[in-house]
Amino acid sequence: MVVVGAFGVILGGVWFQMMVVFVTAVMVWELWMMIASDKPTEGMLLAALLASVMSGQLLEQNTTGILLFLVVPLIGAWRVKRERLAFFVFALGIQIAGWGLVQFRGDYGFTWIIWLMMVVIATDVFGYLAGRLLGGPKFWPKVSPKKTWSGTIAGWIAAGVVGFIFTLFTNAGIWIVLISMVLSLASQFGDIAESALKRRMGVKDSSTLIPGHGGLFDRFDALLGASIFMLLVARVFNVPGVAF
Repeated sequence: MVVVGAFGVILGGVWFQMMVVFVTAVMVWELWMMIASDKPTEGMLLAALLASVMSGQLLEQNTTGILLFLVVPLIGAWRVKRERLAFFVFALGIQIAGWGLVQFRGDYGFTWIIWLMMVVIATDVFGYLAGRLLGGPKFWPKVSPKKTWSGTIAGWIAAGVVGFIFTLFTNAGIWIVLISMVLSLASQFGDIAESALKRRMGVKDSSTLIPGHGGLFDRFDALLGASIFMLLVARVFNVPGVAF
């Protein structure tokens, strides 16, 4: 999975788009199965529809393309018998995050998609290590009982270090350190949001697609939060200083 993902990121273009569309569709299927596991066929059809819709979104850069965001969330929310709002919000968020990753890769290139991924990875790895070694008060025990303040802060610091490293060989200013730390927080909230949904649904993992690791939603939840944040920053503030 790592090798395929690396090739997709490096090649960019249609290859990266196809990879993101596939992963996004699978995550929406996992979302459906957490809420409506008794209707697997409908979940697969919805995932296939999302793949088709999202492919169209990546070709359309106008109002029609933006409105396509609502197709799958609305149909899915209509078909499930419970947690309709949760399905709508998460399905919409997953789709926007996937679209944002493709746009970010296309607009800013390979270097900055790697930065985005390294911030998320550093946040996760160093947050886990600090949480295990230092322990201490819980960050949000009712939603994510395993996360500690020590791990959360360690993730912010690690992300800041990643940002500083990128100032050494890119034309981004020192502001990228702060952006990296806020991006770290966004990725943590992506993780927390999925944890809250799983607790609400009474499941340990989003699926069993990856033996011992759960599903794709479990692996990419933090990246989803980071992607949505960067999409907002890139569009609203134009991310000055990162394009070559």
